[in-house]
Amino acid sequence: MSKEATRAERSSYIAATGSRARPCPISHLYQRESTMRIAPVIATCLISTLAYSAPRRTVVASGDCKDAELSGQAKAFLGALASRPEQDTLTANQFSDRLFPQPTKSYEDLQRQLEAAQDQFYEGRNARTLQAVDEALQQITRLPAGDARWKLYVEAQLLHGLNYRAMGKPKESDTAFRNVLRLQPEYQLNPDYFAPSVRQNFDKLRKELEQTRKVKLSVKSTRPAADVYLDGLKLGQTPLSLDAVPGTYHLTLVKGTTTSFPRHVQVQGAETPLLVDVAYEGSVSATPFPCLATSDGNDERMLSHAVRLGGTLGVEEVIVVRLERPSSGPKWFAATVLNVEGGQKLREGGFKTQGTDAPDEALAALVDFVTTGRSPSNLVVMNANGKAPWDAPGGVGRNGSASAGGMDLTAPNLMSEGDASRTRSTSGLRTASYVALGTGVAAFGGAGIVRFLAQKDVNALEKRLDNGRILSSDKEAMGLRDSLVQKSNVLNGLLISGGAAVVTGAVLYLLSPDSSSAPPVSVGLSADSHGAAASLSGSF
Repeated sequence: MSKEATRAERSSYIAATGSRARPCPISHLYQRESTMRIAPVIATCLISTLAYSAPRRTVVASGDCKDAELSGQAKAFLGALASRPEQDTLTANQFSDRLFPQPTKSYEDLQRQLEAAQDQFYEGRNARTLQAVDEALQQITRLPAGDARWKLYVEAQLLHGLNYRAMGKPKESDTAFRNVLRLQPEYQLNPDYFAPSVRQNFDKLRKELEQTRKVKLSVKSTRPAADVYLDGLKLGQTPLSLDAVPGTYHLTLVKGTTTSFPRHVQVQGAETPLLVDVAYEGSVSATPFPCLATSDGNDERMLSHAVRLGGTLGVEEVIVVRLERPSSGPKWFAATVLNVEGGQKLREGGFKTQGTDAPDEALAALVDFVTTGRSPSNLVVMNANGKAPWDAPGGVGRNGSASAGGMDLTAPNLMSEGDASRTRSTSGLRTASYVALGTGVAAFGGAGIVRFLAQKDVNALEKRLDNGRILSSDKEAMGLRDSLVQKSNVLNGLLISGGAAVVTGAVLYLLSPDSSSAPPVSVGLSADSHGAAASLSGSF
C-alpha cells in the first residue's frame, strides 16, 4: 500500500463546523448495588437500601422560571436549608446533573479536540487517539440535538472506526461504523479521505444492516408534532413509527422551546413503544434555579408534576417554593412540602415579603417549619382545614379580594403543635427498623411454637421405640421421625432468619433519625393443638 493510501486510511472526514452550541442535557443512568448481604431474603432486602444514599429532599421553584425575584429567594431558601448539616438536600448542581448534565466544552472546543485526535492518529498514537475520542463522545452526547451535534458524532465515530482498525480490533471498528449507518444508511465516505479498503468494508456493513432484523420503534408524545431526535439526528415528528436496528440510542424530543428529559432507550424485541410526556418534562428547567414553569395557575397540575419530579430524582420529599402575588394585599413567599411516595401535601407555610430579598430571620423560620412542622410567630401556616392563608376565608386571596371571617394573617400559628406533629411522617429507616425487628420477633415466636409442636412428636415417638430403635415395619414411627426432621429444618430456618432480622432492625434503628410517633408495626402470635400462626401488621 502506498504512503498516500496509508495516510488516507488513517484520516477521517472532518464535518463542517456550525455555530456555538448551547448546553444541553443527557440523562444519567444510576445503579444501586447492595453492599451488605444476609442469608434471609427479608434481611437482604432491608439492608440493601443502605447501599445507595440519595438526598432526602429537593427544592424546586414554581411559577415564572425567568423571574429573578423568585429565583433569588428560592436560592436563598435552599442555602438556608442546605446550611444545616442534618438536612440531606439535593443541591442545584446535583439537580442539574441528574436531569440536565451540561457539557463542559463548546462545539468549537470539541471540534478542535477531534482535530487534535486526528493528528495523533496520523502519528500512530492510537491509545491517545482512543482516549481523546471517548472523552469527546461523552461531551457530544450532552450537546443540543440537531445537525451540529450529529456531524460531530459522525466525525467521532468514523475516527473511532479508523483507529480501532489500525489497532487490529475489527469488531470495535465495525461497531463504530454501524453507529453511523444504523441511522443514516445512505451515508457515503469521502473517497478523498478514506482508503478503498475502508470504503469497501463500510459498504459491506451497510448491506449487512439492510438485512438485519429491525425493531418497530414507535414514539408518541402528550403534545403532538414534537421533533424526535436519536443520537442528535432528527428523524421526524410524533407520532413517529420507524424500523430501527436493535441497540441503545439517545432520545430527545423537542416541542418549540421545550425539551424532554434526554434518555437512553434500549430498542429490542419485536416492538419498542414510547410515550413521552412533553408537557411535564418540558416544564422542568435547571437554570437559573430548579423550577417548574406554571402559567395557568393550576395548582393541582403543578403539585402533580412536583411529585413526579421527586420520583424521577429519587427523593422522599419535594419542597415547592413560590411567590404569591395577589392583585391587592401583601406578597408572600410560600413553601409546600410534598411526600413523594404518598403524593400528599404534608405542610404549607409562608411569610410576607417586600423587595427582592427575603429576610434571613423569616427564611430560617420557614426552614424550621418545613423540616419540623413547628412554626414561630413570624410565620403563617396552613390552617386546620388544609387551606393556605392566601386562599383561606378571611384572608387576601390571589385575586386580591378580602373574604369574610376576619382571620388574622399575622397569627403566630394557625395549626396546633399536635396537628403539626401528626403531619410528620416516620422516617423511612425507622419504619424499616420496626419492620425488621417485628419480623425477627415473629420468627423467634414461630421457632418457639415449632419447638413446642416438635416436642409432642418426640414424646409420641419415644413410646414407639423398641430398645431405643425405630422398627422399619412401624410406619407411624417412621412418619413421626420424618415429621421431626422437617420441623428441625423449619426451626433452624426461623432461628437464622429471626436473628438476622433483629440485627438488621437494630442497625436501621441506630441509623434512623429520632421520631416522636409510635412504632407503626404490631406482631401477633397464636397457637393451638392444630398448629400455629404469626402475623405482622401496621402502616408503612
